[in-house]
Amino acid sequence: MIRYLLYGMLIFVPIVLGIELLHVEVPPLILFILSGLAIIPLADFIGEATEELAIHIGPKWGGLLNATLGNAAELIITIFAIRRGLYELVRASIAGSILGNLLLILGLSLLLGGLKNGIQRFDKRTATLNATLGLLAVFALLVPSLFDAAIQDNLAAETGLSEGVAIIMIVLYGLYVLYSFTTGSEPGHVDHAPEHLGENGGNNVESTSVGHHEPKWSIRFSVAVLAAATIGIVFMSETLVVAVEAVTHQFDFITEIFIGLIIIPLVGNVAEHLVAVQVAFKNKMELSLAVSLGSSLQIALFVAPVLVFVSLFMGPEGAGPLLLVFSEFELIALFGAALIAAHIAQDGESNWFEGAMLLGVYLIVAMAFFFLPAS
Repeated sequence: MIRYLLYGMLIFVPIVLGIELLHVEVPPLILFILSGLAIIPLADFIGEATEELAIHIGPKWGGLLNATLGNAAELIITIFAIRRGLYELVRASIAGSILGNLLLILGLSLLLGGLKNGIQRFDKRTATLNATLGLLAVFALLVPSLFDAAIQDNLAAETGLSEGVAIIMIVLYGLYVLYSFTTGSEPGHVDHAPEHLGENGGNNVESTSVGHHEPKWSIRFSVAVLAAATIGIVFMSETLVVAVEAVTHQFDFITEIFIGLIIIPLVGNVAEHLVAVQVAFKNKMELSLAVSLGSSLQIALFVAPVLVFVSLFMGPEGAGPLLLVFSEFELIALFGAALIAAHIAQDGESNWFEGAMLLGVYLIVAMAFFFLPAS
């Protein structure tokens, strides 16, 4: 049912293209909504094509492919935001993706999975490792943000600190991928085809591995879908980012930081989020945690530092580089979310009330940023 709904949402792609090519006058808010809806199915196709390629090339290289392209849609959106100098939107999108995975998606997974299956258990060692790495990643983002108050008059020092932290974070992410390979797990693996998952209960990750079901698509068709979906997201993202500027100027109560923190992460990752909730509902908490915790790690340790270096080449002239300097409000929300997720992961089991608590915290954060005035 969800798959057919995503297929139907493809109708928004030609609608947005027609508006852009024919220069049809459309209110910015409507264009923002249409382009956001168009990105959702395209992001799902990137995930599904990546998954099919992962089956063909084997679990190890497939895991690396998933780890590399898992957040491709959001990366493309933020690159276009960098091109237009919307650095506040980019930083908010980074923070929002981490918060969305740790609070919203993990919360929904625990809530619905717990309501259906009662207490759910998972591998405590893997979950604790990922949660601890998440805390480390948030701390790495805290350092340049807090020290910026002392060095903000020295652009060279600000840039050097952000770039140095970014390099270390990328190295740590690479070591995380290497460690996952050597311990037999598959970093960043997400099964984007829930219908392939077995109906048996339990938390057996082996039964959901990419190597245990036949591919639906050939390599050539998978590459073609991946290329077409990526090109589609490139066009839709440019329209979305241009619309964001117009919307924030037209409506004072809609700020860049709220759009980046709440809306863009949902648009770029909604299909993957649905997978996490579905597998938790099927009592496969190992895989659900791999989606929510793994995706937040990828954003913090890979996407965020990569964007620092992207800004050096694609940022507008005179705008300077993207600094890993977040507001105190974003830092408080990030640290709190990482701490709560680590606490939940440490006992190796979950229940529906823990999910309700996470969702409550997410709603509080979303409401707070909605009322936060533009800087």
